[in-house]
Amino acid sequence: MHARSKGILLAAISAFGFGTLAIFGRLATEAGIDLPTLLAYRFLLATPMVWVPMLARRRLSPLRGRNLAIGIGLGAVGYAAMSYLFLFGVNLTGAGLGALILYIYPALVVALAATVMDERITRLTVAAALVAVVGVGLVATGQPVRVDPLGVGVLLLAAGVYATYIVLSRHVLQTVSAPALSAHVIPAASVTFVAYTLLTGTFTIPTSPYEWGIVVGVAALATAVPILTFFAAVSIVGASRTSVVSTFEPVFTVALGAVVLGESLTLGSIVGGSAVLAGVLLIQLERTEPS
Repeated sequence: MHARSKGILLAAISAFGFGTLAIFGRLATEAGIDLPTLLAYRFLLATPMVWVPMLARRRLSPLRGRNLAIGIGLGAVGYAAMSYLFLFGVNLTGAGLGALILYIYPALVVALAATVMDERITRLTVAAALVAVVGVGLVATGQPVRVDPLGVGVLLLAAGVYATYIVLSRHVLQTVSAPALSAHVIPAASVTFVAYTLLTGTFTIPTSPYEWGIVVGVAALATAVPILTFFAAVSIVGASRTSVVSTFEPVFTVALGAVVLGESLTLGSIVGGSAVLAGVLLIQLERTEPS
């Protein structure tokens, strides 16, 4: 297989993996597994799944000092909060719809980068961000029944938290590699949820193969595999092209939601979702650099 094709395939696998998170969240809730417990298992089990391959290939060095403190903070607070808010919102709106609403975050990253980091943005990027925002509105209003406004609000908050996390992480990524940062964010997030579930007495152990399949699946398929394949793709085709392919993550979620959960989207939602994806894709293409 040609190197570029291999890189694109790895990026697609990563997008598919991340796209399963909302599905596992819905399945866990239906099985009686509360979200903090699911996320505790997600990050706890994913930690060795990510660390072992990276250490074996000597692509990881532990962070120290200020960078370690920032990495822990980003994981324990930022990524942990985004993960919980996203799955909480998904349980109110559905997996496919939730994934499309969350994907407003690239537009929010553009806005934050321009205002907080004083990054230069083009008119095309602004237009693309506006298209994505309009698309979210169409998605939220194009349902056959009234969408839970709390769910939409929670998902928009999750997108805002995620955008803030990405912008803040850029400061650390000036001195450390993205794989190293991600490898520290995951165990930090696990500490948050393990501590919460133990302190509140809500931590439970799966009692059936089906429940174990959900917690192992969310750790492996929705976390470790997409992280490892994303960085592998970046090493082959570059971060920009990998990010463009990753734009199709919510498409996989919508498809899986229909197949696994029996969800459906109206024409209005499909049009809105297409606008979201078009806007995000334009943002990614605008920022793509030859590599």
